[in-house]
Amino acid sequence: MLWNWQQPDWPSFSYEKAALAELEAKFLQQSGLLLGTYKHIGDEDKNTLAIDLICDEALKTSEIEGEYLNRDSVRSSILKHFGLAADKQKIPAAERGIADMMMDLYQNFAAPLTHKTLFAWHSMIMGNRDDLNDIGRYRTHEEPMQIVAGPLHKQKVHFEALPSHIVPQEMKAFIAWFNQSAHGGTTALPALTRAGIVHLYFETIHPFEDGNGRIGRGIAEKVLAQSLGQPTLIALSHIIEGNKKPYYDMLERSNKSNEITEWLLYFAKTVLDAQAYTQKNVDFLIQKTKLYDRVRERLNERQEKALARMFREGLEGFKGGLSAEKYIKITGASRATTTRDLQELVEIGALTRTGERKTTRYWLNIERQ
Repeated sequence: MLWNWQQPDWPSFSYEKAALAELEAKFLQQSGLLLGTYKHIGDEDKNTLAIDLICDEALKTSEIEGEYLNRDSVRSSILKHFGLAADKQKIPAAERGIADMMMDLYQNFAAPLTHKTLFAWHSMIMGNRDDLNDIGRYRTHEEPMQIVAGPLHKQKVHFEALPSHIVPQEMKAFIAWFNQSAHGGTTALPALTRAGIVHLYFETIHPFEDGNGRIGRGIAEKVLAQSLGQPTLIALSHIIEGNKKPYYDMLERSNKSNEITEWLLYFAKTVLDAQAYTQKNVDFLIQKTKLYDRVRERLNERQEKALARMFREGLEGFKGGLSAEKYIKITGASRATTTRDLQELVEIGALTRTGERKTTRYWLNIERQ
């Protein structure tokens, strides 16, 4: 069987432009709506949104590869980039590395892609590894770069990337194509089409010994930010991590041909789902502001602390809602004070209540999108 890179039309990907037209238009429409609502949140909440989404993307892109990092350490590293970290705790290399890469994407999205950029990202996310020969450079090993699965006696090769000795020339062509396909370039492409091709093209080359998935998704997010002229904060890895099997299935199905309409449709819809998730986060912050505007002058210190803690849980909130026990743990209040505080929060419209006695739970009183 020939892989896509072994075929005579590589890397001239073909696809049905008409099939993507509606999705491209929807991306631009949703981008306009998102930017419009984004203007209605304050600077502090904008920082909160950026920090939360960058942190979540850093964690999720790692989890896709089976690496589970410490959220507090990743967040602390990101806070340092924003100049908001009060502590001087030592951040583990893995957490610091992925945070550094995501922040570089956020701050330098408009810059052209270069070998130097890719090498820097690879050094960031692989800096803690002592089992790799090539860190901060393209792979050089002679054995085939294969994606395999199954028991050792019966492994299946899902994909074999092109050999290491031709990676430098392939990456030179890839980077030239990337920069020329940007807005204003000689072969400019629509955002979703370009992002989908970028990701598949990069993953096919698989230029590094490890870390290709994280860097490939990062490049796709760079495309989306460049298309809008500002950091998009689109939760791409968040959506992919929640649907890993379809993601890997589509990558595998798309490495056997350079006709990639099916892949581009899948990836475009994934981006739109990620964009919708970001919109919900922005709407959540607007609802947070409205709630505080209603009740701010009526809260005691304990209630303020509990509400702040609930908002930090984000869209999903506390699993199962806020219980009296959780309130006691957050505030240190007695049970009698907790009962009184929670009742007042319901009366002033900060929380809603469901259940009775042991099943009583409290929820933020905001509009759910």
